[in-house]
Amino acid sequence: MSKRILTFSEATREAMIEEMRADQEVFVFGEDIVKQGGIFGQFSNLKEEFGERVRDTPISETALVGAGVGAALAGAKPVIDLHFADFIGITMDEILNQMAKARYMFGGQAELPLVLRAPDGLMKHGAAQHSQSLEALFMGIPGIRVVIPSTPANGKGLLKAAIQDPNPVIYFEHKGLFPVTGEVPEGEIYTPLDKAEVVQTGSDVTIVSYSLMLTKVLKVAEYVKAKYGIRVEVIDLRSIVPIDTETIYQSVKKTGRLIIVHEAIKIGGVGGEIAARVVENLWEYLEAPVLRVGAKFVPVPFSPAMESFVFPDEQEIISTILKSVYKKEAVLEI
Repeated sequence: MSKRILTFSEATREAMIEEMRADQEVFVFGEDIVKQGGIFGQFSNLKEEFGERVRDTPISETALVGAGVGAALAGAKPVIDLHFADFIGITMDEILNQMAKARYMFGGQAELPLVLRAPDGLMKHGAAQHSQSLEALFMGIPGIRVVIPSTPANGKGLLKAAIQDPNPVIYFEHKGLFPVTGEVPEGEIYTPLDKAEVVQTGSDVTIVSYSLMLTKVLKVAEYVKAKYGIRVEVIDLRSIVPIDTETIYQSVKKTGRLIIVHEAIKIGGVGGEIAARVVENLWEYLEAPVLRVGAKFVPVPFSPAMESFVFPDEQEIISTILKSVYKKEAVLEI
């Protein structure tokens, strides 16, 4: 299968085109998706081919998600664009009490193939209402899947798989990921919605990450291997509901150490849940405490200097690796 270089925006647009051509029940609603093609170009020119199956809507995320739930229960396959994930809070009744519960409450008689595309994460100088990573809020809601791509290739594969899944899926896509380029195979690709991927093998420490932060982790992994000889095993989570614990467990059994790195706030984040599961189930394999790297517990500031202070960077990841692999005293000597 040949590969091309596409941006994340182009790859997810291609996924939409393929799924809409294959199934007349797939449609997309959102704000600015006809005139602008989506604020990141991810829906550009879809209107020309698919007509009324691509619609701009009023600025009401509540109405958008509510319409999507109803359409999915009626047999359609809606893809709802939330513009920014930061506004997902006003859709919580539709998500928490309707789309997540409908299949269960109807005893499995009704499927709900609904995808919520939710651009999240840091947008430079986007400030407190446009730069949040809110994925952990949805880990405690049974009945939905939550996936988070990190590359153009798995962006396309996860989106296609999400559209075909009979369950509701929240698809968090980092705002900074849309212009990122990468290899994307030609033709049909589907990425499992419940499997993590070991993107780099190693033997000294396991790092679990996802979304755009995975790029920083891979850069750091190269650096610490060259400078300190530390071999990092890197896992791209891809899905946080469900979490592929088996892939994580197998890696931790090999390395004896675990670090979870995400852009979202450290307190109450995905890292805490993974850390708890590993400590509960693999205590005897651990050679060091499970460590986490995440944003500080404050609203995202507008100030560039404060923005850099709040979010984790490569240096913090490096320091955490050294803390995990060496004793504290040894870190001070390096």
